[in-house]
Amino acid sequence: MTAEQANAFAAAALANVVREYPRHVSHLLTGPGEALSQRSLHPAFYGSYDWHSAVHMHWTLVRVLRLFPSLSAGKNIAERLDAHLAGPAISTELRYFQSPAGRTFERPYGWAWLLELQAELLRLGNARWSDAVHPLAAELARRLAAFVNGAPYPIRAGNHGNTAFACLLALDYARVAGDSRLSSSIIEKAKAWYGADRDAPVAYEPSLDDFLSPALVEAALMRQVLPAAEFGRWLADFLPADAEDLQPPGVADRTDAKQSHLDGLALSRAWCFMKLGYRDAAQRHLAAALPHVVGGHYVGEHWLASFATLALSEEALKTP
Repeated sequence: MTAEQANAFAAAALANVVREYPRHVSHLLTGPGEALSQRSLHPAFYGSYDWHSAVHMHWTLVRVLRLFPSLSAGKNIAERLDAHLAGPAISTELRYFQSPAGRTFERPYGWAWLLELQAELLRLGNARWSDAVHPLAAELARRLAAFVNGAPYPIRAGNHGNTAFACLLALDYARVAGDSRLSSSIIEKAKAWYGADRDAPVAYEPSLDDFLSPALVEAALMRQVLPAAEFGRWLADFLPADAEDLQPPGVADRTDAKQSHLDGLALSRAWCFMKLGYRDAAQRHLAAALPHVVGGHYVGEHWLASFATLALSEEALKTP
């Protein structure tokens, strides 16, 4: 990632995390007359169109701040994180998850992104922010471990429900935070869910709703949970030999929310290809998607910077 890209992504994230409207509201009504003000229910993550996008746009701010501590937007980033990642705001977020409406709210995608946000805060070393987020992260880590342990099947969708993507982010958190229970749960269940998989139907990808490649994100997870030699054998049986020849998806209408997912697919594929060592394929997908990350329609700009940051900073990951 270049400083120019970091500044552009930070500017998009700073604008989005305070943009209240339009807002997609996901809320389980449990009685008449419930207040739905997102700023009241979610004082930390009320912007960026929906809760999970607000979380991962905050993550974007934290990662660019860690990688570029002299970034011109650094002061504005710190001020925004001070306001949103403060004890009272996070306590309100936690109370929502503890309410009847919050039982399965944002499972598993939003949970995993909150954990990845906490992982990045721990890498950054800012105890004020990470201490504030810790109670919510601990609750969602406990829930995700229980969900993984109890799920007889994975979710292989190319969108928010995908369990391999959630496990990748959560495993990163578990290793940074020293959460051995969550780590063990993910490793054990990933092997049970995916260990016998063969002949991934890569030719059937993508679907119009996809922003993840079910095959590639599964392979990226298995690379994290299997010993190198065992993973090599598994990958040879799972991915077709020409998987790295995949071409970036075409997007006909970037004002359509579902089609904008395809730019995210190119970015998440690039991230997975980087993890799997297919650098040429990663660069091909980045070249296709990066021109559309910022400056476009809001259906894409409210979230694409996070996936661009994932891909471009993959090699910069460091644990504390």
